[in-house]
Amino acid sequence: MELLALLAVLLYMLSSAWYFAFLFFQKKLLRQLGCGMLAAGFACQTISIGIAFADYGHIPATNLHETLNLCAWALVGAFLVFQYRYRVNILGIYAAPMAAFIMIAASQLPKATTNTPAALLKGFWLVVHIVTIFLGDAALALACGVGILYLLQEKAIKQKSAGFFFKRLPSLDLLDTTGHACIVTGFTLLTIGIITGMIYAKAVWGHFWKWDPKETWSAITWVFYAALLHERLAVGWRGRRAAIMAIIGFTVLLFTFLGVNFLLKGHHGQFMKP
Repeated sequence: MELLALLAVLLYMLSSAWYFAFLFFQKKLLRQLGCGMLAAGFACQTISIGIAFADYGHIPATNLHETLNLCAWALVGAFLVFQYRYRVNILGIYAAPMAAFIMIAASQLPKATTNTPAALLKGFWLVVHIVTIFLGDAALALACGVGILYLLQEKAIKQKSAGFFFKRLPSLDLLDTTGHACIVTGFTLLTIGIITGMIYAKAVWGHFWKWDPKETWSAITWVFYAALLHERLAVGWRGRRAAIMAIIGFTVLLFTFLGVNFLLKGHHGQFMKP
């Protein structure tokens, strides 16, 4: 299991190198190698997580080490899906290094499981809650990456002469469409994750919602993205404004995912201890 995780890190690092080479030289083979390495690393991680699930009897998300591993897995999985659907090839230069960084950070953390009661770690609703939340967060992280690419391409277009990024990044329309799709997907999964989390909380703690810091900031994050989607439909927030809001939204998401557990106390903290 550890060997597979190590192999995944190596593949993600190699993928990052190929994607950076693709950024500079724009050769199809380099992009294919980057995507292939990323897919191979994802396969290794999937097998590793599957083995851990079988060994533990529950989804491996009992400490920060396991949580970050799931983050990297969800990020790569989401990227591969959006890459297949929208062909934003250069987005790999964002997804691959981020996945490698997360995996390396996870490897530096203790691997020992917490003392969380076994009863809290099992159940259909918990599995659905964790998987949908992680995949939703991954899609929103990709929306941030697309937003960054949008701002870079917009700046390149406004220059009098074609700059480095102009010929290397997709059109603004494709980036805007892809970013919106990432946010719609992420918001939908986040909604499912919150609902299933409420059902799980009722079964385990006897209440649907108790305004735990994690629950409160999850609601804030949900409202932020709901407002972003509403403004796109009602007012026509697109392009630069949508890209900036996607980046801001991801910072809110990061605080909800990590900052709350380190700075505020709540019952979710027992699942995120290093």
